[in-house]
Amino acid sequence: MRPGIWWDLGAVFGFLAAAGYLTGRLWSDLSHLTSTNATDQAQFEWMLAHGARVVRHLDYPFTTTRMNAPDGVNLMANTSVLGVSVPLSPVTLAFGPHVSFAVFLTVAFAATAIAWYFVLSRHVVTSRVAAVVGGGFCAFAPGMVSHGNGHPNIVAQFLVPFIIWRALTLGRPEQEGARRWRWLPGPRYVRDGVVLGMLITWQAFINEEILLLTALGAGLFTAVVGLSRREYRRRILPFLAGLGIAALVAGVLLAYPLWVQFTGPGSYRGLSGNVQKYGADLASYPSFSRLSLAGSAATANGLAQNPTEENAFLGWPALLLLGGVVAYRCRCLTTLAVALVGVVFAVCSLGPTVKWRSGVLSGGPWAKVQSLPVLDTVVPTRFALATVPVAGVLLALGWDRWRRWAAPRPASRLGHGLRYASLALVPVAFVAALLPTAPRPLPVLHGARTPDVLVNGRLDEYLAGNRSVLFVPPPQSRYPEPLAWAAESGLSFRMACGYFLGPATGPDRPHGPKHGIFGAPPRPTASLLTAVYHRNWTPQVTPRMREQAAEDLRYWRAGAVVLVPSRNTAALLRATTGLLDSDPQWMDGAWVWDVRHR
Repeated sequence: MRPGIWWDLGAVFGFLAAAGYLTGRLWSDLSHLTSTNATDQAQFEWMLAHGARVVRHLDYPFTTTRMNAPDGVNLMANTSVLGVSVPLSPVTLAFGPHVSFAVFLTVAFAATAIAWYFVLSRHVVTSRVAAVVGGGFCAFAPGMVSHGNGHPNIVAQFLVPFIIWRALTLGRPEQEGARRWRWLPGPRYVRDGVVLGMLITWQAFINEEILLLTALGAGLFTAVVGLSRREYRRRILPFLAGLGIAALVAGVLLAYPLWVQFTGPGSYRGLSGNVQKYGADLASYPSFSRLSLAGSAATANGLAQNPTEENAFLGWPALLLLGGVVAYRCRCLTTLAVALVGVVFAVCSLGPTVKWRSGVLSGGPWAKVQSLPVLDTVVPTRFALATVPVAGVLLALGWDRWRRWAAPRPASRLGHGLRYASLALVPVAFVAALLPTAPRPLPVLHGARTPDVLVNGRLDEYLAGNRSVLFVPPPQSRYPEPLAWAAESGLSFRMACGYFLGPATGPDRPHGPKHGIFGAPPRPTASLLTAVYHRNWTPQVTPRMREQAAEDLRYWRAGAVVLVPSRNTAALLRATTGLLDSDPQWMDGAWVWDVRHR
């Protein structure tokens, strides 16, 4: 076996072991443990169950009424991850969405590292160690690890290095790699364009936000390098032709899904103003994430919107090392172009206002572009995620250039001395700079067990005729458990309300704002039950409130109202009984009201 093969096998198994170490606590008890971001995990488990239904029952993949009945949810306008949920459907059907989520997250970390390793080792650097360093950072940097708390779609960037590689090689001459993609006819730019178009399509069904960041970064890099070198300018025509083929292929494959996303039922235009203000604090870049070895909640407190969005947090030692790499390779156009991409994304990540430890320093350039189409759906702080692969590539380039310089060759005695000294000092510098940002295992929480009544079919008679379940309180961002229970049942029932992105309009406000909000537009009964859940109070139920409850139940086409014991159960039980003016029945782990005849 060639020595390189042993390096490849070692890298694959090493990255798999690192991903297992990172998600190990989640695997220790798959029946009860969830990530600390239980809200988004419940949503992704629901999406994984939807992908399984698409395969098993041939459900329509792009919209659904099994959440937010009867209006439904535009799944193309949400993180439906069809590009993963459909391939993972055998796991979901055999072992359930909770196991499928754990597989998704673990494989996302490992596959992202492996993909970057192979692209770097084959097309960017000559040192396998450099590729390991770069690939490992691209997958296990603090920003990526933070999204391991419930965002496997963000972690799953295994297509990104291949998209960038195929995009940057579109203009290569025919003789370079002519044997590749023989099964596709036509000139090289046609073959490469078709492959790139298919990769883009797949990534669009995993996460469109990462695809947008990838396109912006690759486009900026290509513009800088292509305009700076004559040999690249001569390749502009085949490059544009290949790019056009890729756009045509992706456009044909994505035309209908994107039409549903932007014009179909449940579509919206941009995010609310509050979300568009989420920018990375400038002080977060030299700080340590709470999940880094050198970090804690204290080091990250106040520098990010929540623990899942600690997107920057490269740490000051890593920033110093990256600065040293750029200075060391300052004559290399590729290094300078990659660094420029990182700086641009870092500036964009600051959002409409530049802050240092929550104090406003000045306005940010993002304020001038945040209202543009497509960009109005981007959370600015996530631009910081694009600095992660930039840093990984710079680390790989720096190590590779040093390793070639330190290779044995005839030189002066002084040159030998410097090389021998660097053989000890450079690896120590890399370890000292990167070890503080190394991740700790992801924390977990105990999740609620799925009540038997939701999975044993006893509710079927209540839900005949496409009737829905109203959970008490209705599912939302601070009460996501019903989504996980629905996923565990295989989405066997429709439910009112939910946790999703949808338009801020409703039947009572058809001409309201078109931006997206989390959850359904609130109805009076849903708002009342949510207030009881959070405040633990029992309202004085009036006849008008009962009439409104009956009206809302008819709107939701509810067949059953279900209360699963949790927090403030007594207050919820009294309030719901008063609103419905009837007593519930205890059924296999939950209180159930029959509301079919309301």
